[in-house]
Amino acid sequence: MNTPQEVCIVEVGPRDGLQNESFNMSIEFRVELINRLTACGLKFIEAGSFVSPKWVPQMRNTAEVLRCIERHPETTYVTLVPNLKGMEDALNSQVDEIAIFTAASETFSHKNVNCSIDDTFNRFAPITKVAEQNGISIRGYVSCVVGCPYEGKISTNQVVPIVERLFKIGCREVSLGDTIGVATTQHIRRLLLDVSKVCALSEIAVHFHDTYGQALANILASLEFGVSVIDSSVGGLGGCPYAKGASGNVATEDVLYMLDGLGVQTGIQLEDVVNVTEFVARNLGKSPQSRVATAIIAKRSS
Repeated sequence: MNTPQEVCIVEVGPRDGLQNESFNMSIEFRVELINRLTACGLKFIEAGSFVSPKWVPQMRNTAEVLRCIERHPETTYVTLVPNLKGMEDALNSQVDEIAIFTAASETFSHKNVNCSIDDTFNRFAPITKVAEQNGISIRGYVSCVVGCPYEGKISTNQVVPIVERLFKIGCREVSLGDTIGVATTQHIRRLLLDVSKVCALSEIAVHFHDTYGQALANILASLEFGVSVIDSSVGGLGGCPYAKGASGNVATEDVLYMLDGLGVQTGIQLEDVVNVTEFVARNLGKSPQSRVATAIIAKRSS
């Protein structure tokens, strides 16, 4: 087994998780969530996005959130940027890194951002230019790397060229997203084998939703290929508004429990993250999607 000794967790709860919640979240709640996650020792936190509040109202006031958080010098705060206006907002908010996003499915791209895959790359050109001029690193996302709610199965031949293009325009890392959570370990092994032909897997992150309960197995398969960056969301927050039935991101605490069992270092304490999950559950009025958090919370109250 080629499992890495250390793994980096990218916490996506404050952005990818919260943007799918119907709850009207205050700036204060979002700020405290990010501060609590920072205190857990997370090195990469998606703090929000600069998409239009017309389309994603939960992410309005991201600039204000970034002004109010207590930044830690060892934590990178990332925001999603869809266009040049969003890039300018990110620049004014002194973000450490931006994330750009596209898909391996043409239909999903049209449904999600109202343009083709090629058009998303045309939009990226001025964004990446400004980021480069200002020394801001870029993270790329590819959605629907295994399956699409509209097109069904996605072949690796659709994914690999997108990954290659993202690196060519300056992304330091590309996250492969199983947006609707349909992947199994065989899908992931095949995908990573083909992706490894165009880039080093040390430059790849994985982003799994747990719709069919396969996220942890898929993460383990990715670790065995040498992938050492995992996207996850505290409490299993998230979903996909364009994929009916798609559940949330794999829970950060579930990933940590597995990594602890494997002896893989993350620099993050499981109990600390469960405390944040309790905070989120109280504020959103919903139970955690995480089995680990559910078990630990129940044990605490017994």
